[in-house]
Amino acid sequence: MNTSTRNGNSMSAATPYGSRRTFLQQAAGGAGALALSAMLAEEAQTSQSEPGAENPLALKQPHFPAKAKRVIFLFMTGGVSHVDSFDPKPRLFADHGKTITVDNFQGKLGEFKMFLKSPNWEFRPGGESGTEVSDLFPHMRSVVDDLCVIRSLETDHTNHYESTLGMHCGSWTFARPSMGSWVSYGLGTFNQNLPSFMVIAPNAPYAGNQTWGSDFLPGAHQGTHIIPGNNPIPNIRPRVPSQDLQKLELELLKQANMRHLSEHPAEQALAARIRSFETAFGMQQAAPEAMSLADETEATLKLYGLQPGQNTGFGWQCLVARRLAERGVRFIELIDVGSSGNWDAHGDMQTHAPLAQNVDQAISGLITDLKQRGLLEDTLVVWTTEFGRTPYNNAADSKGREHHHQVFSSWMAGAGVKPGMVYGASDEHGIAVAENRVHVHDFHATILHLLGIDHERLTFRHAGRDFRLTDVHGQVVHDILS
Repeated sequence: MNTSTRNGNSMSAATPYGSRRTFLQQAAGGAGALALSAMLAEEAQTSQSEPGAENPLALKQPHFPAKAKRVIFLFMTGGVSHVDSFDPKPRLFADHGKTITVDNFQGKLGEFKMFLKSPNWEFRPGGESGTEVSDLFPHMRSVVDDLCVIRSLETDHTNHYESTLGMHCGSWTFARPSMGSWVSYGLGTFNQNLPSFMVIAPNAPYAGNQTWGSDFLPGAHQGTHIIPGNNPIPNIRPRVPSQDLQKLELELLKQANMRHLSEHPAEQALAARIRSFETAFGMQQAAPEAMSLADETEATLKLYGLQPGQNTGFGWQCLVARRLAERGVRFIELIDVGSSGNWDAHGDMQTHAPLAQNVDQAISGLITDLKQRGLLEDTLVVWTTEFGRTPYNNAADSKGREHHHQVFSSWMAGAGVKPGMVYGASDEHGIAVAENRVHVHDFHATILHLLGIDHERLTFRHAGRDFRLTDVHGQVVHDILS
């Protein structure tokens, strides 16, 4: 059992592992169950009056005032090419086919003779800012005045698994709590009838459900996985004719299970099963309503590129994300595809085209919709991938690009971020950072800062040491803050 206590986080006090409530929340991490159960929702109403009791999802004050109240995190699986999307390189067009010697290829050090490869799409300026975006993302180019494009991201690994883990957990070697779990742990949630951290994804990315896991944090903070389609949350509908009967059945089941658990406190599987039985009573009303688009106008559906009745595709994911943001969900992650059929364009860069078409209008629609509703003022939208792609290859006629961790591009928009700006730069061919390096740890520190969290103070004591999302690293990128 996890007997860790919090240390260093001024937003919550240390709580011993002992109450039924805490036990159920921690057990959720191994259960794969819904992130917020009926009993937990009810106990949230009463826990403040119980001596020593604490609701880990209760709303907490940030370390300092902040504009951002929530995050919508857009993750493109597989490694989007920065030199084909948000980082224009005229010299790369001009030097196509020329040879170059590099000292790092696919994470291996040495001297490698490579052939420069020109981008497959032209770049054009967008908006009043004139920020250049390629024809791969024409819709995102149309809202570029709302974006802060970072062209100097750097990560630590050239493999998908490790870099996906690093972008989500701040660790490239070991599973650690996801950023969404850290935000939930630090700030709690606005709505006790919905999970604080939700992930909408048709499939899991390379690191699997570790990308939204809570690891050693209490299980209440793990992400709840929503799968687009006819049944986004399995088993959410009650099987009994009335709420009163369901409450009675759940209470009787809870009592029986807890008696058995008290006699066998070390049975992790039993703990997990109890948590899975604590089905989301509040969610049975709140979740289906949040994911139904029946009340959305035709104009709104069109904005996201959706047809009436459609319940799949990134447009659906983005519109549901806006609805969850409106309903108080603290951290919403959208993953476009899974660990296959993604942006990993080794063979042919043209495989980027349908993937871009899947997300481009949807993301533009999300930014526009949030702005129209006044939600962009306190919603931080983040777009990223695990790494970029090489501006070169080892064959002159190669149609694809390999993994590239030395520099890549991401962007932020919304609460507290300067709009219509570009930060950082890669060199003339997009091979390495040329100015204003932003490591993934810096990226995370900045996201937490925008939420009012000091990344050095948000810690959790586990296995004899204090852990945090940024480990012992990370600098806030103050130049992009408004």
